[in-house]
Amino acid sequence: MPPPLPGPLAHLAPLLDDYGCPAVGVLVFLDNCLVPVPGQTILVLAAVYAGAGRLSLPAVLAVAVLAAFAGDTLAYLLGRTGGLAFVHRWGRCLRLTPERTARAEAFFRRRGTLVVTGARFVDGLRQTNGLVAGTTGMPWRRFLAANAAGAALWAGVWTAVGYFAGSNITALYRRAVHYQVLLFVAVAAALALFAVRAWLRRRHRPTHDAVGRIPHQDNGGDVPADGRDHR
Repeated sequence: MPPPLPGPLAHLAPLLDDYGCPAVGVLVFLDNCLVPVPGQTILVLAAVYAGAGRLSLPAVLAVAVLAAFAGDTLAYLLGRTGGLAFVHRWGRCLRLTPERTARAEAFFRRRGTLVVTGARFVDGLRQTNGLVAGTTGMPWRRFLAANAAGAALWAGVWTAVGYFAGSNITALYRRAVHYQVLLFVAVAAALALFAVRAWLRRRHRPTHDAVGRIPHQDNGGDVPADGRDHR
């Protein structure tokens, strides 16, 4: 029998008792494809069951990896096929201006692989990173590689947490959630700093006229940047 479970895990126990690994697959798939369901929680619970001999550990891990990969892939395809049209039509209502969309595309070109790989460890990003990657046009091969790495890493970490926790699952789960909240705060702070930095750069960017003219050393007038006086 598994040890006593904390609240979120105990609430999902009947679902796992009745359906086993298919329940893990469905919830993990949805949790990685825009739907905020407790996919991560049921994965930890399934790993606890595996540690108690009630489920197969390889089966739990394989189902979680495949479901996470498939869910994020579907979100990416939705972003590639319908995301841009949605942004173009309704983006201004959501304050997604063409300038902001262009900055998001540039950011994903530079950091998209790291974002997709690590996004599953942050609630909110886990559900939406595939859609954002597709909407911003992240190359298909890069996304697949990052998606596969992220699915394996995320599923492996949480499966290990549940499997090796044993009777300490309650304390470990709460601590893991605590660190996940801190990670979310850190990511939010980093994004805020990135946005402020970009805003400051735009604010202090010299205008075209200022760049194209330099002070004249002799009479204090302005001359073109090539240094010639065409008067």
